[in-house]
Amino acid sequence: MVTKAPPAQEEKLIPLRRNGNFQALWTSEAFAAVAKETAEFAYPLLILATTGSALWAGLVASLQLVVAGLTSLTAGQLADRFDRKKLLIWCNLIRVALLGGLAVMVMTGNADLGVILVIAMLSAVCLSVSQPASLAAIKALVPPQQVPTAISQNQIRFFGATLVGPPAAGWLFGIARAFPYLGAAVSFLISTALLMFIKKPMQAASTIADDGKRHAKDGFRLIRREPILFWSLAWIMGSNLVFNHTGVFIALAATANDKGTESAVIGISVAFAGAGGLIGSFFASWVLKHVSPSGIMWFAAWVGPVAAALLAIVPNVIVMGVIVGVVFLRGPIVSALFLAYVAALAPDKLHGRVLGAVFFLSMLVQPIGIFTIGVIFDLGGPFAVFTFVGAIAVPVAFTTLTPTMRRLPRPEQLEESKL
Repeated sequence: MVTKAPPAQEEKLIPLRRNGNFQALWTSEAFAAVAKETAEFAYPLLILATTGSALWAGLVASLQLVVAGLTSLTAGQLADRFDRKKLLIWCNLIRVALLGGLAVMVMTGNADLGVILVIAMLSAVCLSVSQPASLAAIKALVPPQQVPTAISQNQIRFFGATLVGPPAAGWLFGIARAFPYLGAAVSFLISTALLMFIKKPMQAASTIADDGKRHAKDGFRLIRREPILFWSLAWIMGSNLVFNHTGVFIALAATANDKGTESAVIGISVAFAGAGGLIGSFFASWVLKHVSPSGIMWFAAWVGPVAAALLAIVPNVIVMGVIVGVVFLRGPIVSALFLAYVAALAPDKLHGRVLGAVFFLSMLVQPIGIFTIGVIFDLGGPFAVFTFVGAIAVPVAFTTLTPTMRRLPRPEQLEESKL
């Protein structure tokens, strides 16, 4: 008797670089990410140039984060209810109109503080809507075995955009104040055009056809029901509270300033710290293939407390930047692993809402952490800040000692168990 091989074994996987649908999505989102980073860096520059207020310049970034977090639950529902490709197209086109309009208003001298804030907030809403739609689409465009690798490649795009966008914004702003927004609008337009090359549906047909009620709380319920997602997200929230990029950069810069360090040295220290995330994004795919998930989470969790202890006693600002860079290595790797678990455990009709819940919870704690770090530094200085960081990092690291986290399967194994 001849036994037919299962489809997953019978079909030879096409490398992601030859998957035209995935590459079109990846490239489209790369242009969108660069546009986002360019515009977001240019908002404070324009506010400083027009009002001279550092308070308002800093507030715009915090408001965008809050708006994106608050709308993430609705964004997840939209990703499960409507065509994800159309959602991405509309989000891009709305931002083309917003940023193109802002460029015109800047050129005509009509861009006041209120206009800038409204456009920044509306752009943040578009970002919030597009995030779960683009991430949930990956599972529809690549085979289950390639989902972790595909998601890890997204980390390169994200960190690459953070490297390219701000310098581009500064350079364009130096030529003309309207140019960063004009450039971002063009980049979003290119992103939209690239989406047209995606021929495969970006979600299961049953997802759109399902007329059942789509409650945001369903995403939270699945997270609570799946121990892997629950314990991983518990650690991620604790980490985001004290080791988010903005909060740590503020702590580094304030510590350096407190020591009387020159601004150039402060910049080098922050650059070393930021480089950790970019390096981690390049190695994320390799690490996911060659290191066990439990090993990844154990390192990610316990490097935080060790780093906090060192940061509290190390006198050299450059060394502090290197230590933070080692911590930030874990970010893209853990993000890729966690999002791969979401893709494996969440059914397509619920995928967007689970991502919405994840974004809501992970972003909710960041403004709290940034504010708390600033207050503690003002009251107690660097030692108090990094003691606080360690006091949070240690208990959340104990999540890795739970039975679930000590025996984590690979995401692709969860997918294979469904076949």
